[in-house]
Amino acid sequence: MINTLIRPARPEDAPAVVALRAVVHPYLVRGVESTRRMIAEPPPGEDWTAWVAELDGQVVGWASAYRNSQTSEPGMGEVSTLQVHPAHRGRGVGTALLDAALGHLRGIGARRVLTWAQPGSLPFARQHGFTPSREMRYSALDLRPTPSMPELPPGVRLLPAAEVDPRQIHRVDAESSLDEPGDVPTDAMGYDIWCYEVWHNLGLDRNASTVAEVDGTPVAVSLVIRDGDRMWSGYTGTVPAHRGRGLARLAKQAALHRAAESGVRIAYTSNDEANAPMLAVNARLGYRPVAAQWSCLRELN
Repeated sequence: MINTLIRPARPEDAPAVVALRAVVHPYLVRGVESTRRMIAEPPPGEDWTAWVAELDGQVVGWASAYRNSQTSEPGMGEVSTLQVHPAHRGRGVGTALLDAALGHLRGIGARRVLTWAQPGSLPFARQHGFTPSREMRYSALDLRPTPSMPELPPGVRLLPAAEVDPRQIHRVDAESSLDEPGDVPTDAMGYDIWCYEVWHNLGLDRNASTVAEVDGTPVAVSLVIRDGDRMWSGYTGTVPAHRGRGLARLAKQAALHRAAESGVRIAYTSNDEANAPMLAVNARLGYRPVAAQWSCLRELN
């Protein structure tokens, strides 16, 4: 690794970080202002920290690490979105970023670490002590022509999230994600961290994000995170008592319609390969696979 500086990320790095993400993970959607805020005002209670790799004044790598505060599993840390520009791989940049991230996690008392790797990066992950665990599918949907609004069964309403009490949306999100497939349970999603990551996310489109109500009670949600004419389905789910009625599909179809009406042209989403119900919903809506990543785990001593 020649002339490469590993340093803490600064808010002014946001445009370069987003440009790097577009090269390495073009299916991930987080805009410049949202990235800038994340660096300047990290999530509360997570000891979130990020680093960039800088070569001759150019950002060629990025990594972030934090304590997972949304799970009851103690000592769970994550290294998210470790990215190195393809033209600068094989020079130790990724290893230096990972070392910085793991050192930070040790310092905050993490005992187990989760990260993600594209299929081509699995040898790197194994070399650094990680064991691949679960496959995540990334899918895309062209929103031209605009998807139609769904027909609703009796007693069901589809409301923009902007018209719903955020505490009710948080309740739906928290209850419906309890049994979501994954290596780490999402069973401790507090309102404050949810507000930071979802409700006050600068990319959240509250008018396109959609809540399904049954007899006046919110029971399903589909969230839209937007950057220009691209969007990410932040989360789609239905509380267990109301599953099997197609409510998640109705909410997501309405969210896609509203997003397309306001200028979004392509939508991205992701699902664990074991999440057959949501994979079926997305296939029915027209999504097609574009990429995959693997969750990878290691103990931290």
